[in-house]
Amino acid sequence: MNVDQIRLAREANPFLPFTVHLADGRSHRVPHRDYLSMSPGGRTVIVYESDEAGHILDSLLITELSLDKPPAAAASTV
Repeated sequence: MNVDQIRLAREANPFLPFTVHLADGRSHRVPHRDYLSMSPGGRTVIVYESDEAGHILDSLLITELSLDKPPAAAASTV
């Protein structure tokens, strides 16, 4: 996993929620792009929770991003 992949997931349009998985088995959900910030160099990632608590992570320990499935398109009625 590299910082460019994390930035791409955060800046995707439309945004898809995703989960950050760490080498030690922990994981952190990112429900909206505002819940993840990165240092300018990309080495440090902060994932916020809904109660404003945060987890400061070393991006080198991020092993995977699991993207949610995109919402199903609304059925058209013709």
